[in-house]
Amino acid sequence: MVPAGTGNGMVKSLLDTVGEPCTASYATLAIIRGHKKSLDVATIKQGNAKVFSVLMLAWGLVADIDIESEKYRWMGSARIDFYALQRILHLRRYSGRISFVPAPGYEAHGEPTSYSGNFGGKDIVFEKSEGRSAKVEGEGYQGPDVKLEELSWRSIDGPFVSIWLHNVPWGAEDTMAAPDAKLSDGCLDLIAIGDCPKLSLLSLMTELSNGGHVKSPHVIYMKVKAFVLEPGPRIDDPTKEGIIDTDGEVLAKGNGTFKSGHKTMMAYDRLVITVDQGLATVFSPI
Repeated sequence: MVPAGTGNGMVKSLLDTVGEPCTASYATLAIIRGHKKSLDVATIKQGNAKVFSVLMLAWGLVADIDIESEKYRWMGSARIDFYALQRILHLRRYSGRISFVPAPGYEAHGEPTSYSGNFGGKDIVFEKSEGRSAKVEGEGYQGPDVKLEELSWRSIDGPFVSIWLHNVPWGAEDTMAAPDAKLSDGCLDLIAIGDCPKLSLLSLMTELSNGGHVKSPHVIYMKVKAFVLEPGPRIDDPTKEGIIDTDGEVLAKGNGTFKSGHKTMMAYDRLVITVDQGLATVFSPI
């Protein structure tokens, strides 16, 4: 990968492991050297629809900033900071629930719950693969074969300001979203912000460049092996819903959102996310 976008979080995560700057020349040199690293891949499912993700998934504040700031693209990268300030001053809180399988050491978060495969009154169909999870069949790779109902689930109810799942440490060149994230640990790093005062939120957002935000008492930071997102409407106006964003692209939009009439890959409803450890391979500096 060569950095040519607005955020470049994936390339930043790769080059930062050896302290190299996130530039096209350093990324190209890494490719020429030919060193490789394994990279986890997340599978996002809703019914029979599926999407693969390697960077992040966001709902709430981060997704709203990422997608709605597109209207200010003429400002360049400054549009993110400009719109983030707007969104904090006019803060949105969302109802909803998150359920997760905590990685070892994170079992204290949330309340015990059980996994339900129901989605909108219909069963979610998990295609089965034989042998190792990275099995290709039919129309391509179907995602990991995981018996989710047999795992130990926990849940947290909203309201939420932001839910952020990260696969790598950096979300952008200046945003260390998940300081403890590893490229291939079989986990996603969850950064969850519940009901948070505006001044506290503004303060923790200023710590994004060094990862200090995860130390805030208003932030839950943990590693998860599987995740279910059940997004709800805005607390202040239940007729309006939110945006779900994966790898910088719109995955789902609810009612009353920016360009809500545009078709999206999935509905603004329950999503199931699992992780394949080291499924992808990327060129790396070391």
